[in-house]
Amino acid sequence: MDKIAVLIPCYNEEATVEKVVRDFKAALPEAVVYVYDNNSTDNTAQLAAAAGAVVRKEPNQGKGNVIRRMFREIDAECYIMADGDDTYPAEYAPEMANYVLQENADMVIGDRLSSTYYSENKRPFHNLGNAVVKAGINTIFKSDIKDIMTGYRAFSFLFVKTFPVLSEGFTIETEMTIHAVYKNMNCKNVVIDYRDRPENSQSKLNTYSDGFKVITMIGRLFKDYRPLAFFSTAALLLIIVALAFFIPVFVNFLHTGTVEKIPTVIVSGITALAAVVSFFSGLVLDTIKQKNRQDFEIQLIRANDRLKDLRNEK
Repeated sequence: MDKIAVLIPCYNEEATVEKVVRDFKAALPEAVVYVYDNNSTDNTAQLAAAAGAVVRKEPNQGKGNVIRRMFREIDAECYIMADGDDTYPAEYAPEMANYVLQENADMVIGDRLSSTYYSENKRPFHNLGNAVVKAGINTIFKSDIKDIMTGYRAFSFLFVKTFPVLSEGFTIETEMTIHAVYKNMNCKNVVIDYRDRPENSQSKLNTYSDGFKVITMIGRLFKDYRPLAFFSTAALLLIIVALAFFIPVFVNFLHTGTVEKIPTVIVSGITALAAVVSFFSGLVLDTIKQKNRQDFEIQLIRANDRLKDLRNEK
């Protein structure tokens, strides 16, 4: 079992990966640096190995798939996750690791948005997307996370071994954040400097398609994690639509004593019935959600027992 494991998922990062590995080995001499190569077509794997990293491969394309394998295969008391593009300075890693090892933090977030991100990042729609996602998640989940989509994080053993990775791609950071907030895990923010990619390094993130995936995931996780609020909102909207159809017909009935638009009344009734079904669906799913939270607490206890066993084996 490692004391600290640095996790670096990589896809075609030969321009920067060697420097990233050396920087983290210098900042955390006691750490083991793992580079997981995700089907790179350049010399990423060879350069990472030459710099002293433990290099492994993940054949399923996508950052989420890489993180899933990393979390499954590596046992450590503290995990540092960073990208291989040299945008996250390694000198913040000791502070982030200290929060996990000394202050029992479950997830430490490298906060770019409170420092240099908006000035360094040359893609304005990325800036807008980060702001929208941050505001949306903090509003929906009543949290105060400073940077939702940062790829620079530290994790505890308990977080890593109880986090169900469902994402395949770049939505993984959003999924991590919502999971930690909803499961009431101990989260810390560390303000970090951010530097944009070097000119000879190309981003794998598509502003529009990946941004749409993130927004879609927020909606899906809102439904999964807060089903009563989600389906109650849907029920309220349906009731408003039903009333919008029904009220004119009802007013006309009061004046004439006849119902002239029978199809409209039928549509109104069906819509109102859908609202009732939506509300009670939320109630049922909320009960299931509560049971899942209870099961998660048991998973934490089991993960903690495993951590104790691994420490005793050292």
